[in-house]
Amino acid sequence: MLYDVTLTIRYSYGAPSVHARNVLRVEPLRLEGLQRRLTANVDIDPTPDDRIERIDFFGNAVTEIGYRGPVEGLTVSLTSRVERLPGPERLDLSPTMEQLAAERSALVEMGGGSPHHFVTATERTRAVPEIAAFAKSASEGSSTVLQTVASLGKAIHEVMVFNPGATDVDTFAGEAFEERYGVCQDFSHIMIIGLRALGIPAAYVSGFLRTVAPPGQPRLMGTDAMHAWVRAWCGAQMGWVGYDPTNDLWVGEDHIAVAFGRDYRDVAPIKGALRSTGKQESRHSVDVMPIAAASGS
Repeated sequence: MLYDVTLTIRYSYGAPSVHARNVLRVEPLRLEGLQRRLTANVDIDPTPDDRIERIDFFGNAVTEIGYRGPVEGLTVSLTSRVERLPGPERLDLSPTMEQLAAERSALVEMGGGSPHHFVTATERTRAVPEIAAFAKSASEGSSTVLQTVASLGKAIHEVMVFNPGATDVDTFAGEAFEERYGVCQDFSHIMIIGLRALGIPAAYVSGFLRTVAPPGQPRLMGTDAMHAWVRAWCGAQMGWVGYDPTNDLWVGEDHIAVAFGRDYRDVAPIKGALRSTGKQESRHSVDVMPIAAASGS
């Protein structure tokens, strides 16, 4: 499936900022056999004094920008054409939970996609005993790693309520789990904490979601802004598999990946520092347009 993706992020500052510097991760990923980034253009207004393009440790496209003079706001605009491939048929070739640790220990590769980087807690995914207990209970009866991933994702979807106004970008997953509501970031962090508590390497993925709701059915959540889901390492033979706990489904052709890392901090679309006073406001807009639908075919 071909998509044209547009993303616009606008920041307005209460007072002109000086010496602002930002790191952007907004370009779709290139994933062998799953996703091809055919074009990508990132426009920045005002034009930064400094701009550097690079690839980070995890393989994400990064744009670093800086201003040496005052700026009153920032607009980042992405236009990209992406081909999302079906990927291989999902047969359960994952090991049992008892075999998984041995398979991971046998791996010596330590690049950005190695599962070794995704088993320990981070500040955003620090251990929560209640989530660990929930994950253990939800996975009872699951004999393989893939079944365990699906069982936990489904259980999170069933107990959590999607509520866009209930949390913000700084809410810790443990708080969202205690209250039983949140957004895709919260759902994903909760699932990552649970999977790691079980011994399954898990990564955080940011991206875009395109959906077409069946007649009479609500559309999937996460389409108005950037979305988030989870990658779980399901053994040496299956490798990484994507699961969307917010919508209780395996990641497929409607999911366009932008960046992955250990948690949200590794993949935030914009982060940085500036000097200013007053409130800072931001607005995001996303449009994911399938080429076939646009042409009427």
